[in-house]
Amino acid sequence: MKDTLYYLSYDLIKNKDYQTLYAELQKYGAKRVLESVWCFKYFDNSTEALRDHFIKFIDSDDRLLVIKSTYWAGNNLMFNPNNL
Repeated sequence: MKDTLYYLSYDLIKNKDYQTLYAELQKYGAKRVLESVWCFKYFDNSTEALRDHFIKFIDSDDRLLVIKSTYWAGNNLMFNPNNL
């Protein structure tokens, strides 16, 4: 299977337990590109499956967005996704 670039973004609302989510993202080799946006490569999978996985690490009132990406552009990022 081919590795695909994904982005995950979140808003943690009340209980801001970042460490639980960060630990899981690090298991995926994810790197932070913006304060609340991480990128990682993963074998082709559905965005829904990744969403369903990562919602286990946030609270029910938190927001989560998973994006499968082919093209991207950024400026002054914390990490360059091309380096994954």
